[in-house]
Amino acid sequence: MDGDSLPPLDDKGIKTAFSNPIGSKTIGELAKTRKEAVIVVDDMTRPTRAYRFIPFLLKELNDNGISDDHIRFIVALGMHSAADRVDFVKKLGKEVVEQFPVYNHNPFGYLTHVGDTSRGTPVHINSEFMACDLRIAIGCIVPHPITGFGGGPKIILPGIAGFDSIRYNHSIHPRFLLEQGQTVVEAMPNSSAGWGKLAGNIPQLDAEEAAKLSGLNVKIDAILNGRCQTSGLFVGDVSKAFSAGVKMATKVYATHPPSDVDIVVANTFAKSNEAGLAMWLAERTVREGGTVVLIANAPDGQCTHYLYGKFGKNIGGRLFSGKRYPKIGKVIVFSQYPVKEPLLAIGAPNEMIWLKEWNDVLEELQKTHSGTPTVAIYPTTEIQVSSEEIRL
Repeated sequence: MDGDSLPPLDDKGIKTAFSNPIGSKTIGELAKTRKEAVIVVDDMTRPTRAYRFIPFLLKELNDNGISDDHIRFIVALGMHSAADRVDFVKKLGKEVVEQFPVYNHNPFGYLTHVGDTSRGTPVHINSEFMACDLRIAIGCIVPHPITGFGGGPKIILPGIAGFDSIRYNHSIHPRFLLEQGQTVVEAMPNSSAGWGKLAGNIPQLDAEEAAKLSGLNVKIDAILNGRCQTSGLFVGDVSKAFSAGVKMATKVYATHPPSDVDIVVANTFAKSNEAGLAMWLAERTVREGGTVVLIANAPDGQCTHYLYGKFGKNIGGRLFSGKRYPKIGKVIVFSQYPVKEPLLAIGAPNEMIWLKEWNDVLEELQKTHSGTPTVAIYPTTEIQVSSEEIRL
């Protein structure tokens, strides 16, 4: 992953990105003819350090006629649980939280229908967002298991879309459902969707249409280095800025994974509250019967997900279907915050070993692996993608 060595952008680099938008007017030019500004930011399942460049954005708005009392923020939760003040401060900075209203998106109500996509997705968007005439959004571009890469239009769908819109985009497009009567008997993955795949990606194209229907004026997307610092910034039209950002993203996050490794150490520094995402790359690296050490040291645990998460022993969100767990010999979860069963699946609960101390991890590995086992270490596994999977 080339991003490990990338330096973070300095103030000059951030200003340059804002001064040279891709496919749109500058935020300042747009602000001169608008009255109410809304700034959408991604939630705590994304490592975007929005606080780093929000001051530059606010200055653009203030200098061009939009005062603080005409600016508000919305956290794009999609189908995740609501954020609290601590989350707001981590994402936006204490000064912003004290000075501006910050709202959680509600996917179950207060929505405006703005049309349907060409694939039939009903697009219901946050009504507070639609009430403003200058619509700006902030996120990051990282690999994604359905849309190829996150960022871009996903800040709208699923970010601030309604439940039905998200369910349709996430279930109808990513999979071909083979039905027998009223029962789904098999779900075949859509070949257009998957990690690193953008060319012809149906759910991604669907989200892009939704973003256009929402009237999003400007998208700000960050590219992250191995410490999740902003190392690239792409500002402008949601589609054009995203396309430019993805070209950098493919270089930053591309990984050349080995195969048939005895032990895989999979750190989840970027999305530790969605640690199960790391298992995709780990499963492709470890040998049959090998061991994956998943580092998921998240005090808040795995996030609540109203589509894919668990809400009981045998019940879950609308798209919970009895998770297909990776076929790995052993999964060790290294965390100081163990739970009996994660709300968002990592592995089969009875097959995971939770350990709080690293020495205990080493002892467990020594019990299983003798001699000189081969080891692969991924620093930010959940945002790394095999170079062989990338399709632009």
